[in-house]
Amino acid sequence: MNSADPKHDDEAALIEFLSSLMDYTPTIPDELAEHYLGKSGFQCPDIRVFDCRTRLVALATQKFIAEIANDALQLCKARQSAVVKDKRDKLQKDKRLILTNDDLSKALREYGVNMKRQEYFAESPSTGMESAARDD
Repeated sequence: MNSADPKHDDEAALIEFLSSLMDYTPTIPDELAEHYLGKSGFQCPDIRVFDCRTRLVALATQKFIAEIANDALQLCKARQSAVVKDKRDKLQKDKRLILTNDDLSKALREYGVNMKRQEYFAESPSTGMESAARDD
């Protein structure tokens, strides 16, 4: 008989994972995950299972958002590295990355999420100022 029972090892790994899951505090608050789980119709009378699933959903959401943000960052870097040579010399002094809604929108599209801008959306603080000045 083999002393290392694979079923026992799997159960021990699961218990260890669930314990570490409950000790970890994800960026997405449990209350927010609980709210959306409730809105989607999730019900579980066993509070222990509910807490684990809530934390697992929060952790999966955090991973999803992190992947989107990373993809948007890569698109931003690619866009800014494609700047014309003479402009690049000026930008060498200021190496800040400027993430735009276009970067985010392209990254979201890769995950099947379509982002639509509202009619009142402004890309720059001065947009719409001309009409506000006329109204005065």
